[in-house]
Amino acid sequence: MLTIFSVPKPFVGHIATIQMNALSSWARLSPPCEIMLLGDEEGSAEAAQELGLRHIPQVETNEHGTPLVSSIFEIANRASQRELLCYVNADIVLMRDFLQAVEQVWRRERRFLMVGQRWDADIGERLDLSRPGWEQNLRSYTARNGSLHGSTGIDYFTFTRGVFSHVPPFALGRTTWDNWLIYRARSRGIPVVDSTQAVMAIHQNHDYFHHPGGYREVFYGVEAKRNLKLAGGTPFVFTLEDATHVLTPTGLKPNLSRDALVRRIRVFPVLHPRIRFLVPAVKVLIRLSRPVRARLGLGSAGERKEVRP
Repeated sequence: MLTIFSVPKPFVGHIATIQMNALSSWARLSPPCEIMLLGDEEGSAEAAQELGLRHIPQVETNEHGTPLVSSIFEIANRASQRELLCYVNADIVLMRDFLQAVEQVWRRERRFLMVGQRWDADIGERLDLSRPGWEQNLRSYTARNGSLHGSTGIDYFTFTRGVFSHVPPFALGRTTWDNWLIYRARSRGIPVVDSTQAVMAIHQNHDYFHHPGGYREVFYGVEAKRNLKLAGGTPFVFTLEDATHVLTPTGLKPNLSRDALVRRIRVFPVLHPRIRFLVPAVKVLIRLSRPVRARLGLGSAGERKEVRP
């Protein structure tokens, strides 16, 4: 059904622990997924062997040794024969609700990009995923002690084959490339589904010692600035606010809230540069649609229901 691919950091210290937690959770998904670890960082081959995963060490990097997103997606598209693919950061724990969400969207849409906010939680030791009830225990722990990240906390991208055939040479893990993926899907008229309400994807908090420059260099350094330039600049920084659909506990629905419609007006010139003259007309349509939305009981996208396990 699905190929999951990722590029782990070196398996050292706390990073090794949380990455093994994440990879082990993917390996336990049912129905089983094809899982590919890309790159030759320390411990990747051993982790793949221990968990029975596929390892592809050859990934193109930039002059700083950072893997390029263009190479990662090209390799995954070439190596996988499945119709659904998913890039996931290697510190994200996935549970059964993830595949349930993918199946729901796949039944409704033949082409799509599914993304969602992550939950941040402190996890300092190896999880015992063989214990009965581990998922419920982890969900309860995260709901009590963790927090739902903002609309920029996007750590998994499930998409149908062909959605991302050409990706710029972004530096992985240096911001903006994930926003560009949402922009790319929207610019091609492909539905973007926000699955936050249906999926609890758990990000295990960590430091940034894996990079010599630490947090500031990762998010504001030379590679981050280059990524922003490759994306086209700030107007192309799309987030979950730009989702066209929302996956709720009651099913997949169009994102027709006031905030979503206002956001669409703002990004209209970016998505349709040749017909930006229509923006004033679209604003009028939004104002005229308010009575209809009121009768349908549609509120604001910002009024998210809190996810509970």
